[in-house]
Amino acid sequence: MPSAHEDLLPSPWSVAGRTLGSRFFLGTAGYPSPQVLQQAIAASGAEVVTMALRRQLAHGAEASDFYAMVRSSGAHILPNTAGCHTAREAITLAHMAREVFDTPWIKLEVVGDAHTLQPDPFELLEAARQLVLDGFEVFPYCTDDLVSCQRLLDAGCRILMPWGAPIGSGQGLVNPGALRTLRARLPGVPLIVDAGIGSPADAVQAMELGLDAVLLNSAVAQALDPVRMAQAFRLGIASGRLAYEAGIMARQDMAVASTPVTGRPFVL
Repeated sequence: MPSAHEDLLPSPWSVAGRTLGSRFFLGTAGYPSPQVLQQAIAASGAEVVTMALRRQLAHGAEASDFYAMVRSSGAHILPNTAGCHTAREAITLAHMAREVFDTPWIKLEVVGDAHTLQPDPFELLEAARQLVLDGFEVFPYCTDDLVSCQRLLDAGCRILMPWGAPIGSGQGLVNPGALRTLRARLPGVPLIVDAGIGSPADAVQAMELGLDAVLLNSAVAQALDPVRMAQAFRLGIASGRLAYEAGIMARQDMAVASTPVTGRPFVL
């Protein structure tokens, strides 16, 4: 019987050779102020935060101060290639990010459609294959298509980041069945739901499906109170993972009495 609250926390997990206690990856864009972002990171308990190199390049000294502030949180930086539309562009940006952020981790994004911001599976695969050869730990932002995900694994990716819904849409998990299939078919692969999460309830659902972590940005940054929302997600993600680890009861087609009417109520 657990004797302390800490014993009730979800179990630690490993991704890309790093052991993490938190299963919450947090984005750093669009907050009301750097101070609010700093407080939100602390409230979230996130040990990994994402940053776009394009921000660094576009804002110069101001961006350097921003990067220093984020780094002071102690979280590991996961650079991303947001805004890229071709494999060549993403590969170039990834190499620049490795120099700027001093990490081989890269969240690989290659947009294929300007309306949905859906990943381009062909350019994404090409970029992933090259970056793996170049020594990167590639976190590919991909769709929930099983075959596309398998091809990324064949290319050397060890982590997948399937979308829940289009980026910034807040729609939640539009195809939970596909995510459930990914979990069943790829049991040993870290799966991080990325994009489309709107509320902590969506994050709970993802964790209850057995996915390993959740990455989000807009749902916290655009909340009326980002700091309190960051904590709400922290609790929701932990709750969903605990439920998955505890074993969620199977759904039944018919009612099943919870109180026995015959026999002994307890096994002695």
